Amino acid sequence: VLRRTSHVPSTGPAAGTRGAPAARAAATPDALHPTTVGELSVDPGARTAYLAGVELRLTRREFDLLAFLARHPGQVVSKRRLLTEVWREPYVDDQTVDVHLSSLRRKLGERAAAPRYLLTVRGVGIKLVAPR
Repeated sequence: VLRRTSHVPSTGPAAGTRGAPAARAAATPDALHPTTVGELSVDPGARTAYLAGVELRLTRREFDLLAFLARHPGQVVSKRRLLTEVWREPYVDDQTVDVHLSSLRRKLGERAAAPRYLLTVRGVGIKLVAPR
């Protein structure tokens, strides 16, 4: 007969459930620490982003997308992963990511043809990089 001798507390929402955003963010140790990439500064704890000292006016989803990429600077992140991690929906159309990336690029003062921070790796995904 097997017996549990002590209770191990849960560290997050039950399997198969969606936790509150704060609970999800707390699951990643560096999720609330500010990140700087070039002149871009993202502070998830304060939900603010600055480019060259000027605050960016981002929608909730744009900020979440930028904050996720800032936690993984230089790493190529697929659209599927962005949909799963940022949208929390694996079956949303990829165009959703494209629309938000396009808007985010505009707010960062760049175009897809001349990227500075959001670099598309064709057929793979997107990565946040410091401008050269």
